[in-house]
Amino acid sequence: MSPTASFDEPASPVLTVDEPIPHVRIRPASGWSLLNLGEVWRYRELLWFFTLRDIKARYKQTLLGPIWIILMPLATSGLFSLIFGVLAGLPSGEIPYPVFVFSGTLVWGLFAKALSTSSACLKANQNLITKVYFPRLIIPLAASVSGLLDFLLGVGTLAVLMLVTGIAPSWSLLALPAFVLLAILAGLSVGVWISALSVRFRDIGYAATFLISFWMWLTPVAYSSEVVFDNPKVPAGFQPVLEAVYQLNPMFLVVEGFRWAAFGERVAGPTPLSWVSLAGLLFILGTGLFYFRRTEVTFADVV
Repeated sequence: MSPTASFDEPASPVLTVDEPIPHVRIRPASGWSLLNLGEVWRYRELLWFFTLRDIKARYKQTLLGPIWIILMPLATSGLFSLIFGVLAGLPSGEIPYPVFVFSGTLVWGLFAKALSTSSACLKANQNLITKVYFPRLIIPLAASVSGLLDFLLGVGTLAVLMLVTGIAPSWSLLALPAFVLLAILAGLSVGVWISALSVRFRDIGYAATFLISFWMWLTPVAYSSEVVFDNPKVPAGFQPVLEAVYQLNPMFLVVEGFRWAAFGERVAGPTPLSWVSLAGLLFILGTGLFYFRRTEVTFADVV
């Protein structure tokens, strides 16, 4: 008798679901809805991907690569030092003028990069916006923080310049991350307004380049704020008004605060009045985010 084998019939697979499968309904928000930052947090891996993509694209097929990160602010600081420090003889306090200007150029570059990239990010990603759904706010956020790598390399250069010139850091260095965050938020606050408006009005995008250039000369980047506060050529009656308006510039707080954090008591630092500009900065950021959220439902149709 030939041997026989018996096989048990395999049991049909049983699917057990511990939790219900989430259903996502994509629909436009009604009215001035909340920002829904929780949705942005759920897409945080996409934010990280976009940030890395922007960094890689910036230096892809470049001759000098990351060397540009150090070379450009050094060249700009050298030119400003020659014009304002040597030829014009403007003061820089206890800090050598090249180091003084480099610190201002460094933090200003972080702000300018956040503003310029976030304001043009929607046009640069229009193919993606029209095909895939994700929180559109991730695009300007990734564009704003992508400049941090350049900034960190610049901070290393600033540390070397401080070491060479004998400038030792103080306890105020602990406040440096706060002013770095303010620089990014300042660029993002204006960038989200321009990016959302430029989707419908194409010429608004040109305002970013003009605004960055004009805004820089209203900020103590290439010169010390003493030029404004202690200028005998300004009429006495107009001097208090000029000083008040000058200090309400949010980037005055950022640049002066960054220098104070880096150099300590060797520089004056932000004034009490300049902290009022922080409320204005948060207002611009908040209203810009709400406007971006309100109009993002039309981006795919008109971009």
